[in-house]
Amino acid sequence: MIYIESHITDPYFNLAMEEYVFDYMDKSKAYFILWQNEHTIVVGKYQNTAEEINQEFVDQNNIRVVRRLSGGGAVYHDSGNLNYTFIVDKKSNADFNFRYFAEPVIKTLAHFGIKSEFTGRNDVVINGKKFSGNSQYVKAGRILHHGCIMLDSNLNILSSALKPKAAKFESKSIKSIPSRVTTINANSKTPISMEQFKNELKNQVFQAGGLKDYVFSEDDRMRIEEIKHNKYETWDWNYGKSATYNFQRELKFDFGIVSAKGAVQDGVIKEMCFSGDFFGNGDIKELETLLAGEKLDADLAERLKDKMHLNYYISGMQIQDLQRLLR
Repeated sequence: MIYIESHITDPYFNLAMEEYVFDYMDKSKAYFILWQNEHTIVVGKYQNTAEEINQEFVDQNNIRVVRRLSGGGAVYHDSGNLNYTFIVDKKSNADFNFRYFAEPVIKTLAHFGIKSEFTGRNDVVINGKKFSGNSQYVKAGRILHHGCIMLDSNLNILSSALKPKAAKFESKSIKSIPSRVTTINANSKTPISMEQFKNELKNQVFQAGGLKDYVFSEDDRMRIEEIKHNKYETWDWNYGKSATYNFQRELKFDFGIVSAKGAVQDGVIKEMCFSGDFFGNGDIKELETLLAGEKLDADLAERLKDKMHLNYYISGMQIQDLQRLLR
């Protein structure tokens, strides 16, 4: 088995790296990868990103958002979180399942005197609290299994970032299921460093020997950067690739309460309707029509500032207020 460790904490690079190893590196080999992301939310392939995150909190705290290849729910990554990936030939083991790949993690905790167990469809828990989630992607007889391990993650940021604020959504996308969470170090008699945990996890994975380190060449890195730029850094992949959904948001401003109801497809506004106790001079339907076709991205306010006189329709409202309401 080939061992790769990424020392880059850029989530767009690391998700591109996974795809590159899976699709373009020698398929006769098996791979084990360790990597970390800094201040990132990773959403599942089939999720509606807007439903999973508190966008205002994410923006204020410079948390990056990226969609992965595999399904499952949204997770938060920081420097206290370790991610691992197995890329293997599916037919090489008759019992390929989530539990199989989680076994080295369970054995690693046992080495440090902590009892854990695999439960449900994809979680590893300590005393009933989740500290590791797993997901898989299968293509052309190969399987990519990855998991996140919360060694010492900031649970306060996790709970704030993954909680949509002041919005109601209706869609058929896959929703994250709230669960009781913990960290490994919260259950350890003495703190375990990230390096200690990495080394023991490697020992468990490669206990039969056969560890071969691989360092990306300059050509590898260029190709990973290309995937990163064309896919994982794009709004279309991270937000636009979502099921059609309806949403409702409401905020109270100094100039009144404004409620927005909308229909969104692939991250683009299809319909919008405003209501509230605000004042205005223009026909609100004109504003609603102007918003149709706009992406609900971070540049919404910048694009709209020269397109409309918002204060004419909703007295006192500025473009940044509108962006806050809609996002």
